[in-house]
Parts: sequence; structure tokens; C-alpha cells
Amino acid sequence: MTDVRTTAAALALGDDALVLSHRLGEWAGHAPALEEEVALANIALDLLGQARILLSLVGDEDELAYLRDERSFRNLQLVEQPNGDFARTIARQLYFSTYQLALYRELASGQSEFTGLAAKAVKEVAYHQDHAEHWTLRLGDGTAESHRRMAAACGGLWRFTGEMFQPVEGLDIDWPALEAGWLASVTDVLDRATLGVPDGPRTGAWTAGAGRQGLHTEPFGPMIAEMQHLHRSHPGASW
Repeated sequence: MTDVRTTAAALALGDDALVLSHRLGEWAGHAPALEEEVALANIALDLLGQARILLSLVGDEDELAYLRDERSFRNLQLVEQPNGDFARTIARQLYFSTYQLALYRELASGQSEFTGLAAKAVKEVAYHQDHAEHWTLRLGDGTAESHRRMAAACGGLWRFTGEMFQPVEGLDIDWPALEAGWLASVTDVLDRATLGVPDGPRTGAWTAGAGRQGLHTEPFGPMIAEMQHLHRSHPGASW
């Protein structure tokens, strides 16, 4: 039986992966190039696989994904942000995948319910981070228009990044050290992309840990309604 601390951590990590997977899946048929259609779909599938394993530690994965209400989700506010243009999707991916890679490396080196998942996921997330870094450099140090859009995307999402390092019950992590490593890695990428670190705080007055408490931003409700529509419309149906 999974204990309360493991349940809390599995929900937080599982919801992060589930929600971001859905957001990336929204690019199907809309990506700027066929190669990116495939790349974003593969990243989404990796995240969905992680979500299934994590949510299965808590209960029935389908019920948790499709029958919970908005306030029951414990994902970061960052991952629920709309895709926007391609630059915004890449900025969101850079911030999150850099965090997730560092977190899973820590979990893979320990002994917990999450060690096996993390050891496997590190390889996947390393690709996610590399993909986001590649595009950040390409867009940031590209044309004037791509630079403008990438700078705007990085700045617009910056205020959601502080929440990633609020302690999560059930994860014995040195959060300040994780945050310092994340900031150093992201700063290096942004500097090489000629973007620089955005100005402004990384956590708004009301957003610190809010997603983990079930408090979400306005775009989250419509996204969840869309994600859950088919399951709720045909309860108990099977293929």
C-alpha cells in the first residue's frame, strides 16, 4: 500500500507529466515542420508514459486523469500554460525539462519508490532538455523576429519557475541546491542564445506552490474540460 507521502509526491510528478503531455499533444497537426511534429509527439508520449507509472502508484490511472476536478490536480502552473507560438512552447520546455532532468537524476541516485522510474526517465528527459536547448539557441540567436519572440516567451513564463522548487511532500531533495543548479544551467543556455536572464521575480505573490495546492491559472479549466470530455461523455466505454 502506498503511504501518504509517496501518494503526494506521485500525484505532483504524475500531474506535471500528464498535463504537459496534453499541452504538447495539442501541437498535432499544427507544428511548424513535420520533423517537429514527430519530435513534440515523442516528447508527449514519453511524459504520458511517466504519468501512467506515477499515477498508478496512487490508484486507477484513468480515473485520476479523467474524473478528478480541477482543484484535485497538483501540477505546476508552468506546465498548464497554453502553447502560444512555437517560441513559448520551447521556453516552457526549456524551463521544465531542465528542472525535471535535475530532479530525476537526484531521485535515480537514491532509494525510493521513484528510483526505478527516474533511472529510466533520465534518458528520455535528457533528450527533452537537449531539444529545448537546441531550439532556444536557434531562435534566440537567429533572426530579429525569432529573437524577439523567444525573449518574450522566456520573460512571460519566468514568473512560473520559482514554484518548481517549493518542497514536495515525499521527496527528500535538497531543493535550494536543485534550484541553484537549474538557474546556472538555464542562465548558460539563455546567455549563449543572446537572450539573457529575464528581469522580474520568479514567483508571484500568490503563485508560490499554488499549483501543488490545487490552485491553477485560468487556462487550466478549459484544458482539463477538453482532456476529460470523451471519457466523461461515455463512462465505462471501452474500445
